[in-house]
Amino acid sequence: MSTPDLGASMFPAWFDRLQVKYMNPVMRRAAPYLPTFAVIHHAGRKSGKPYTTPVNAFRSKGRFTVVLGHGVTDWVRNVLAAGEADVQSQFRTIRITNPRIVEPGQAGPDLPLPARVAGGRFGVLVADIA
Repeated sequence: MSTPDLGASMFPAWFDRLQVKYMNPVMRRAAPYLPTFAVIHHAGRKSGKPYTTPVNAFRSKGRFTVVLGHGVTDWVRNVLAAGEADVQSQFRTIRITNPRIVEPGQAGPDLPLPARVAGGRFGVLVADIA
């Protein structure tokens, strides 16, 4: 399955590196307990190695959405390839299935307001909550 090229990250490359090295380890611990944050548990496409990635996420109408401000990164490719993932959010774990990308400018009224606004410029990962 090929993933669409949704353009560059809204962040400069140095910030992405800083975030992965220093901010993500802190957020992995805090995100499951903070509103609008979550930790996605996914497996590597080739290695099968387990990974955890903190994200800013929104839940609405049985859907889980993440604005792809960093573009289509490895965690997005892993979730798309697996077709499912576990997500820790607000003190509980949920399973997401049927992940797909809504391309920039295609976010409809069925998505939460923050995803619709950001979706005008960035892709949005949308998945069903099992």
